[in-house]
Amino acid sequence: MTKTILRALAGETQSVPPIWMMRQAGRYLPEYRATRAEAGDFLSLCYNPELAAEVTLQPIRRYGFDAAILFADILLLPQALGADLWFVTGEGPRLSTITSPEELAKLKPVEEIDEVLSPVYETVRILSRELPRETTLIGFAGAPWTVATYMIAGQGTKDQGPAHALKAENREVFEGILDRLTEGTIHYLSKQIEAGAEVVKVFDSWAGSLKGADFEKYAVEPCRKITAAIKERHPGIPVIGFPREAGEGYVGFHDKTGVDCVALDNSVSATWAAEHVQSTGCVQGNLASSHMVTGGQALVDETRAIVEAFSGGPHIFNLGHGITPDADPDNVQRMIDAVRGG
Repeated sequence: MTKTILRALAGETQSVPPIWMMRQAGRYLPEYRATRAEAGDFLSLCYNPELAAEVTLQPIRRYGFDAAILFADILLLPQALGADLWFVTGEGPRLSTITSPEELAKLKPVEEIDEVLSPVYETVRILSRELPRETTLIGFAGAPWTVATYMIAGQGTKDQGPAHALKAENREVFEGILDRLTEGTIHYLSKQIEAGAEVVKVFDSWAGSLKGADFEKYAVEPCRKITAAIKERHPGIPVIGFPREAGEGYVGFHDKTGVDCVALDNSVSATWAAEHVQSTGCVQGNLASSHMVTGGQALVDETRAIVEAFSGGPHIFNLGHGITPDADPDNVQRMIDAVRGG
């Protein structure tokens, strides 16, 4: 095993941590903006294997990251299950809502999602051929809770209120949505692995709004089911879990879910996470993405501090959230240099 990401995920402590960046293929890069314009719109880019592979490769060519993550979107799965999906410029995604037994019943069976998602698998196949040998290919999906919040509300919300309301008012429909998404995510990630993904990541962007028993039932348990199924179907494929803003919920997440790595947002300190989370396995994170905008010595100092804090165990350097469109591409290189000792 020579790929540094895979070594970290196997539990190896490395003197220089491997590095990649959430949303590393994105609007902060001029070459991405040009390719997206060629595609016409965001969804057309996601479903064009050649162009989706191109934007995935762009940050690898520019920066030499240790991993590439498939360019797609967490809402492609609900679209494949039969939800209407479109994007409003400047506002984000919109979906047809699922809030009743009748709407839930109209969702397609999981075995039919490949009809929509086959271009995504082709993107993975292209990348597995074209990526440099030393670069790890990461596939991904959204966690059931996070994806469900969009399906229930029809869009992103600040507090995930509509999903919490459905959970309180009609637990059967709410859990039916999560069960279908859990089953669909297992299938979707399995197909990505069959196409060439070497690692898969489960993004639970809204995990932090689940508290107490709800966190255990709707963030931890679906991740455990997905991870167990992936490892049964594809032995040796590592899984990264990202229960963003879980706080104390990060503690024990390795053991409860079986993931090989816990990705951390920047609301927890690296020193705290080294003691309470890295003690049970590999961690990923967790520089604030705002440093990619502001740069300067603070970027370098915080990057080095995170590397030092996690130097006693397996660590993959990353941001605590995705890089933002207003980031300076030069700051990305400064971060990489600070991680690698340049």
